[in-house]
Amino acid sequence: MKIELSKAAAAFVLLLAGTISFAQAAPDTGQELSAHLQKAQSYLRENHPELAIPELQAAVALDPANIEVQANLGVLLFFKNFFAEAIPHLRAASQAQPSLAKIQGLLGIAEERTGDFVSARTDLEASFPNIPDKKFKTQAGLELLSLYTHTGDLAQAAVTAESLRKSDPDNAEVMYAAYRTYSDLAGESMLSLALAAPDSAQMHQLMAHEETRGGNTNGAVAQYRKAIAINPNLPGIHFELAELLNSSTDANIQKQAEQEYQAALKANPRDERSILRMGEILQRRGDSEGAFKAFSNAVELDPSDSDAKLGLAKVLIEKNQLDQAQALLEETVRLEPTNATAHYRLGTLYRGKGRAEDAKREIDLYRKYKDAKEKLRLELKEMQIQPSQINFEDHDDQ
Repeated sequence: MKIELSKAAAAFVLLLAGTISFAQAAPDTGQELSAHLQKAQSYLRENHPELAIPELQAAVALDPANIEVQANLGVLLFFKNFFAEAIPHLRAASQAQPSLAKIQGLLGIAEERTGDFVSARTDLEASFPNIPDKKFKTQAGLELLSLYTHTGDLAQAAVTAESLRKSDPDNAEVMYAAYRTYSDLAGESMLSLALAAPDSAQMHQLMAHEETRGGNTNGAVAQYRKAIAINPNLPGIHFELAELLNSSTDANIQKQAEQEYQAALKANPRDERSILRMGEILQRRGDSEGAFKAFSNAVELDPSDSDAKLGLAKVLIEKNQLDQAQALLEETVRLEPTNATAHYRLGTLYRGKGRAEDAKREIDLYRKYKDAKEKLRLELKEMQIQPSQINFEDHDDQ
């Protein structure tokens, strides 16, 4: 990540410049020191940091114990990309006043730029949690994450990635860095499993995931079958296979999916995801009572599941229990604001109750999210390998 003396960096410097103190100067050098500092401040106000640097260098020579002057000089040198020259001044300020988290963060980045990765990691680890500025905190965190990745410390990289996602969730650079970190961690785990237990049920389950990502759905189904043959009680295995089978348009394959959902529920009767899917299957089949029981059970087990609430709302609409359905739909859009179907259903209910303004708002949101998801679907379709249709003949006798 290249760092330049942008307006934001200049503002960072000026903020420090406002704290320059004259109190530490010795009496015999006070007047000379004051002159250099006043010139430096004047140059900074005029946005000429390159002219302020020599003045601050002269001031440091006169009063090396002045923390503010050391910090300012270090910052200016840093943003002029003179990292090696900036380090002694940033370090002096940071060691004298450890609470200067931003200064220590800059020090860590400068050390990373000059190849001192051990010191860089130490200073970034110490400063990152305490940096108050969101933008610079993200920058320091990404630098730290990069250090972890380059040294193979993926566990620490994952911790940092998660912290960054929480503090700056909409940052594209953070999202990409997290993706790369989790991908590297997944690759490392896959290799470890392949070496430790190449013929285990878990290895076949992992291979099924990889086949699915590659669009080879038939290969994925075969791997899931092998995993189940080795260990039919492997946690989550029946649900994962059911989800893959349920994506097929073949009625016979969908029947197999239902059998796998049932197997998942036999292993764990409180498997909320399988209960939800059974509710959807029963609803498609026209079994309103069965669907109502399944969706109600799913909502009870996981009140935060917006899909379960939406499914239950649909059944309640069929039963003409509109007030209860409305409450569920309102909760659904609160939990999942981009759920286009929920907005449409809610808008329809509002219209039926004469709430024209509310109805319009929900229908507008429906159109907005429907169009956005369709655009995203088309973009992803161009980027991704498309899954092959599951072949019933390959699996009906397994």
